[in-house]
Amino acid sequence: MDFLERLHIIHSYTGLFHTLTAILSMIFGTAVLLNKKGTLKHRRMGRVYGINMLLMILSSFAIYNFGSFSLFHGFALVSFVTLLAGMIPVLRKKRPGWYARHYYSMSWSVVGLYCAFWAELGVRFFDMRYFWWVVMIATALTAAMGSFYIRKEAAKLKFD
Repeated sequence: MDFLERLHIIHSYTGLFHTLTAILSMIFGTAVLLNKKGTLKHRRMGRVYGINMLLMILSSFAIYNFGSFSLFHGFALVSFVTLLAGMIPVLRKKRPGWYARHYYSMSWSVVGLYCAFWAELGVRFFDMRYFWWVVMIATALTAAMGSFYIRKEAAKLKFD
């Protein structure tokens, strides 16, 4: 029996790569959000997060669960734009407002990743009769909690 056949929920090596980069993105994205901003540790973990997110997003375009481009690919594009919106200000720090743009975009990138996590769990483990309800409710709760956390932490930061 092949390694992937024993996993039952991952159907290809592309899917395995996608899953591993997603898990690493969740670990490092959460760590970046919870740790002090601007430190060497923050920058290093942020790079690992960004690289894994980029690899995860790229690998998502090689996965076609519904036979062609789907809603999930559309969300991968949104995730890519959010990631870029958070990284570009870091590369152009001399522009006014760069820190706020970086903070909000990267924070929402991580929240979006957690929202996508619910969709992945739904596809793998829920009966399709309940899939949309479970995913919508979990995503809405995740986005609401993320919004609360982002605003609470933003109040503590000093934006230029």
